[in-house]
Amino acid sequence: MILGLGISTVWTFDQQRTKAFFTEKLDFEVRDDVSMGDMRWITVGAKDQPGVELALMSLDGPGLDPESAEALKKLVSKGVLGAGAFRTDDCRGDYETFRARGVEFLQAPQERPYGIEAVFRDDSGNWYSLTERSEELDFSKDFG
Repeated sequence: MILGLGISTVWTFDQQRTKAFFTEKLDFEVRDDVSMGDMRWITVGAKDQPGVELALMSLDGPGLDPESAEALKKLVSKGVLGAGAFRTDDCRGDYETFRARGVEFLQAPQERPYGIEAVFRDDSGNWYSLTERSEELDFSKDFG
């Protein structure tokens, strides 16, 4: 039986730089940083959510055939891959904090039917939603 999401992949051109992005700009913590032969396994996660991690996977690492690696590199560098949505209790405040740390935002905080959302990119080009959910939103009633 599936218990929930544990690890999600984030593709990166430079694992060390992406690790610094998540830890220094977004206040994530390093969960793993292990050399495994010809690859490096790095995971990071939000400090208050120990059960979910992002695996920072190198676009030049093993496991990808050259054709797939090139295709992924093009998609990541074009900025078309959305890597997820991060929940926050203060979208506008986090927006100001992260922007001051050099995070590139594609969209400033805006009111949405589900709450307040800003959109940003990581150092490789993957984009993320930063979302403060509306208190009155009931997904089962409103969307399904």
